[in-house]
Amino acid sequence: MGFDQISLKGRALRLLSGREHSRAELQRKLRQHETEPGELAKALDELEAKGFINEQRVLESVVHQRSAKLGASRVRQELQAKGLNPEAVAQAVADLQGTEVARAREVWRKKFGQPPADLAERGKQMRFLASRGFGGEAIRRVVQGAGYDDAGL
Repeated sequence: MGFDQISLKGRALRLLSGREHSRAELQRKLRQHETEPGELAKALDELEAKGFINEQRVLESVVHQRSAKLGASRVRQELQAKGLNPEAVAQAVADLQGTEVARAREVWRKKFGQPPADLAERGKQMRFLASRGFGGEAIRRVVQGAGYDDAGL
């Protein structure tokens, strides 16, 4: 039993050394390695108690890494897929929505950099931003105001 438990902890620590993982992610990834019922939960409890598993760090990590390229709805999907606390996810997404237009504009600028020449190009630009999870209002403001900054210059 002791060896298997160390093995589970070792596997969990190896995963955590690459990036932050939520408890739900670790359970999903390590479930197949559990030999006795409850040993995985016990190993994860110990790692959580020692601070190796921290859902707030997971949330902050995803928001930090993904918000520059993705809209709030895509970031929400990624956070939900990690099994994080729904209230914490909702708060993080609400915080992101305040910068949605600016982030969409930066993604648009890097990809296109110039206003759409025709309706087909406009549709392409709008679909691209939508695929990245940006909201309709942000997409309209960015593509309609393409080439202009917030001052309207």
